[in-house]
Amino acid sequence: MDIKLYEGLMLLALNEEKGTMSGAYIEYSVAAAVLAELLLLQRINVDRDDKDKVDVIDDSPTGDNVLDEALAKMCKAKRRRKLKDWVSSIGHISKLKHKVAEQLVEDGIIELEEKKVLWLFTQKVYPEVNPVPEQHLRHEMRRLVLDKPLEINPRIALMVSFAQSARLLNQVFSKDELKAHKKRIENIAKGQELGAIAKEVVAAVEVAVMIAAIMPAITAATTASSASTPSC
Repeated sequence: MDIKLYEGLMLLALNEEKGTMSGAYIEYSVAAAVLAELLLLQRINVDRDDKDKVDVIDDSPTGDNVLDEALAKMCKAKRRRKLKDWVSSIGHISKLKHKVAEQLVEDGIIELEEKKVLWLFTQKVYPEVNPVPEQHLRHEMRRLVLDKPLEINPRIALMVSFAQSARLLNQVFSKDELKAHKKRIENIAKGQELGAIAKEVVAAVEVAVMIAAIMPAITAATTASSASTPSC
């Protein structure tokens, strides 16, 4: 079964047994993977002559709910934006992670369970019921990094890049493997094994993750400053 980049990322983020999600700022990595899919499908294009802003070149339905929602959001925008701006915008789509999970449920790869937390709250979890797609993905990611094949599969290289940004590579490689192949992983994560467009997607997610990481500190500092400022 073929899975999309953002679906593969979600599978890596999900605990196979508990069905809970891990990973850092996974929404932004998922958003970047959505944009990568739209680029690969030639639904959007990056205008190199105008500050690398994104244009929608085909807004017809893809048949994929997540991709179609992102595409509709881009079509409705009043102005053109750069990839990094769209990573942030799509990352803020309501319940994005759960929408991706719902598609994996429909494909029979995971299932939805609801459990009570502290007898008060209901939490959605997604244990894996068909491990084959994720096993294949992990195998291909390991082959790319450890075996260094001459022919590079761009989709697998992108998966390594997105997993790196989401801090999910430890789900695929041991600590010793990550240490021994650090340079190889860095080259892939920086897009050096990819084309120019893919490099831009990787750079965009790095910016979005960096912004997401510092925003809580900025907000807290601003709030503290406002609170300490005497009123007139």
